[in-house]
Amino acid sequence: MMRGGQQSPEVCRPTRVEMPPALASPQSVDAGMVLALIPAQLQGQSEVAEDLAFLKAICGDRSMQSLLKVHENLKNYLKTSPMPVVQSGSSLMQDLLEELQIAQTNGESRELLELLAKPHVQALLTTHDTVARKDFLPTLPPLPNNFEDVDEETVKIVHLVKNKEPLGATIKRHDVSGAIVIARIMRGGAADRSGLIHMGDELKEVNGVRVDHKEPEEVIQILAQSQNALTFKIIPALKEDISPRETKLFLHALFDYQPSEDPAIPCREAGLAFSRGDVLQVVSQDDVAWWQARHTGGSLVRAGLIPSKLYMERRLASKHTISPLTPQKKNKSRLSNEPVHSEDGNPEEPGTDSEVYIAGLRRSFRQSLRNRRVLKSMFDIKRSGDYETPEPPTYEEVIQYQRMPPDPFRLVVLVGPPGVGIGELKRKLVASNPEHYEGTVPTTTRQKKSQEEEGKEYHFVTRHVFDTDLQNNRLVEHGEYKGNLYGTTVDSIRAVMIAGKVCVLDAIPQAIKAVRTSEFKPYVVFVKPSGMEKQRDTRTLAPNDDGKDARQTFVDEELQEMISAAEHMGAQYGYLFDLVLVNDQIDTTFQELQRALHRLEHEPAWVPLSWVLS
Repeated sequence: MMRGGQQSPEVCRPTRVEMPPALASPQSVDAGMVLALIPAQLQGQSEVAEDLAFLKAICGDRSMQSLLKVHENLKNYLKTSPMPVVQSGSSLMQDLLEELQIAQTNGESRELLELLAKPHVQALLTTHDTVARKDFLPTLPPLPNNFEDVDEETVKIVHLVKNKEPLGATIKRHDVSGAIVIARIMRGGAADRSGLIHMGDELKEVNGVRVDHKEPEEVIQILAQSQNALTFKIIPALKEDISPRETKLFLHALFDYQPSEDPAIPCREAGLAFSRGDVLQVVSQDDVAWWQARHTGGSLVRAGLIPSKLYMERRLASKHTISPLTPQKKNKSRLSNEPVHSEDGNPEEPGTDSEVYIAGLRRSFRQSLRNRRVLKSMFDIKRSGDYETPEPPTYEEVIQYQRMPPDPFRLVVLVGPPGVGIGELKRKLVASNPEHYEGTVPTTTRQKKSQEEEGKEYHFVTRHVFDTDLQNNRLVEHGEYKGNLYGTTVDSIRAVMIAGKVCVLDAIPQAIKAVRTSEFKPYVVFVKPSGMEKQRDTRTLAPNDDGKDARQTFVDEELQEMISAAEHMGAQYGYLFDLVLVNDQIDTTFQELQRALHRLEHEPAWVPLSWVLS
């Protein structure tokens, strides 16, 4: 017997439950009575006491008994073949409302008037009338009689009920014939669900108005002004296979997109807006340049147009295109004012000219923020062959992944500007559960001090060994301080994961790509500061070591540098972040981080497809 999602280690023997004679006949069985008698029948069955106790708890549950009572009542009610008393409850309600408005003699009459006037009560009675009359199909206008003398096999009349939902189709003028034709059918839209309109169909009339010689914009106006229903006279396209080819491709969007700001899109109204980090389900790739997609988990059934991966990469590769890797004023990679066609070029490579800090080695550097400015990164993204020539970030194919034992835990990477608090978050996380979380042990070329232990504070190596690891891409990040080299090796991450723990790494953003592999499956958390005013309240004063007086930790210039550095990181590497936390208060941010990591271990998450298939 299964209980709580686990298999009982004991072998369950069949338990015999005696049915009372009164309930032996199937025609007289009452499920509620049977459920109430089962616990009494199970008394004395000690062989499987644990499982029987579980079954007894289910049988004695009041919700289960109430559910069975509802089931029995409905079953008995249906046996009587109930018929509606009236088929026009709405009309009866209107008559009653008129009577009550004329004679509002007391408070009860006014209360009844207010109750019947409520929209949900009127909707309930309208639904009652629909069910009573079994009038479940929409009412369509009669077919027009003034047809031209056209071969009946070549003309199709289509009636569609119109509501607030768009038709879900686009039109264009045929390049050769000049006719108005259906250019695209949006998957999940009204036209697609009807199965009556297909791509390539020629429109002859819309609601009795000829559209042969009209511009597409004029036809759109006719459609927009139509009420209740749409009537199309169509010449079907001559196609052998007009069935849509549904695809299920899930993509992680690595840039922001707004159709209203894209002059290249065929139809802005049919476009799908999305933000960097959204997961999209591509349902059609019939058009090489414009795919159809919808948001995962959204309520919108109709798909929208998005630029395809190939088309988007070509646009980003144009020297006139605004690259998502280039910091914008609003940290957005919009496509406004882009040319449809442009010359080929090479996108600027990210992170090669920016001043960064070795975040993963903060434990060694206790100086103030001013002193830490002298520590510049020696990390060069061109040293790794995995991302020597990165392609423009557009979409990444993803799949839902759930870690299953004995698979190692995913690597947790904390990134953020200096002073934002990722070192403190890492320390609090490890201290909260040292049996589950652990940081890496850095490697250094400096001499070991007498009180230090190899492999505890650091791994101490020679400069030759360090350089060899550097040349072989075994270092995730590295830097130099006072003539000594410091770094985080790939092996130090593996050691924590092999031990069955969650490895927590605080690193510079450039290091993300070095660990973004199927082996580590990193979960990247970007910690950024709040606004200037909030920073002044929470970061400018801190107690001295003796806890008595307050000392100033950050001046406005340093706070502004922290905010600017966070904006730069978000613009450069935001497409690699899985979670963004605003560090207003360290305790609150830490709690948010804990909740996110708990979900990460217990709920499916979207990861690159290559991580699962490799």
